[in-house]
Amino acid sequence: MQLHNFNSGPAILPKEVLDQAAAAIHDFNNTGLSILEIGHRTSWFVDVVEEAKATVKRLMNIGEDYEVLFLQGGATMQFMQVPMNLLDENGMAAICDNGVWGNKAVSAAKLFGPVTVVADSSDKKHTYIKKDLELPAGTRYLHITTNNTVEGTQWHQYPQVNVPLIGDMSSDVFCRPTEFKKFDLIYAGAQKNMGAAGVTMVVVKKSLLGKVNRKIPAILDYLKHIEAGSLLNTPPVFSIYVSLLTLRWIEKEGGLVEMEKRNQEKANLLYTTIDAHPAFYCPIEKEDRSIMNAVFFLTDPTKEAAFLALCKQHGMIGVKGYRTVGGIRVSMYNALPLSSVQAFCDLMNDFS
Repeated sequence: MQLHNFNSGPAILPKEVLDQAAAAIHDFNNTGLSILEIGHRTSWFVDVVEEAKATVKRLMNIGEDYEVLFLQGGATMQFMQVPMNLLDENGMAAICDNGVWGNKAVSAAKLFGPVTVVADSSDKKHTYIKKDLELPAGTRYLHITTNNTVEGTQWHQYPQVNVPLIGDMSSDVFCRPTEFKKFDLIYAGAQKNMGAAGVTMVVVKKSLLGKVNRKIPAILDYLKHIEAGSLLNTPPVFSIYVSLLTLRWIEKEGGLVEMEKRNQEKANLLYTTIDAHPAFYCPIEKEDRSIMNAVFFLTDPTKEAAFLALCKQHGMIGVKGYRTVGGIRVSMYNALPLSSVQAFCDLMNDFS
């Protein structure tokens, strides 16, 4: 039976990336050594890091005023590391709370300085993006979650603000061409569109750093990581290599323009199918629907278990909604083929 991988993360990877990564476990670049056993300060691995950084900059069309880092700890670590490096008692963080991950960013930032929630969509169960933002005086930066993996909403146009913009792009980075230069700092866990779990990409404008009134532990200081070229401590070597392979694949397939074309086609097919059948409904405002994570429900919730059982029977993996939301969630990251979405829609048609 063919499996269709709709997991929200760790998520599907391109087959050729899996094949290349598997080969490198046995012999990395004809060195006779596994990628799992090469030294992280050898020229072999330094070349991997430098190529990955350069590819990120090409895909984002950003210049030398930005640095690319590959760190550990996931986006969850960044909820703390961002305010530790950017926020103190002399300023304020403005944060948009559009769901689970925005809420976690709020909680972590409060440990390091004043925080104002400038957008809270909980009044409608996070089914929309509030776009009219008023930033209080003294705002040091605005933090947004560009795509809400759990709730199924996505910023399709970023806010225009006169303070540094910080973006958690964990679940939609590299899914489309976007205005990356609007952001002063971007972070993303790799395990959705750019590799395997274990590494987090941080893209930061160097002029943003070194301005807080606190001592920062070296391992959490972006400046120290920049000085060390992402090699301050032993990095997640294999995860970074898989990210490089995935970034190469994105470029080879046609870059972000091609990714957007494919992702939009998949999303259009699924949302059209959902809207066509009274057995299903998507509560997300149409203008805010995510092209990465479609969250929807059965009109009759007593039939949800039967639908999920049918999905399992037909090899549809990872479609049960997040534990705090419920319902159905179909994640459609870059590597997911259109044929998998078509198979899922055919199953929905049959179920209806």
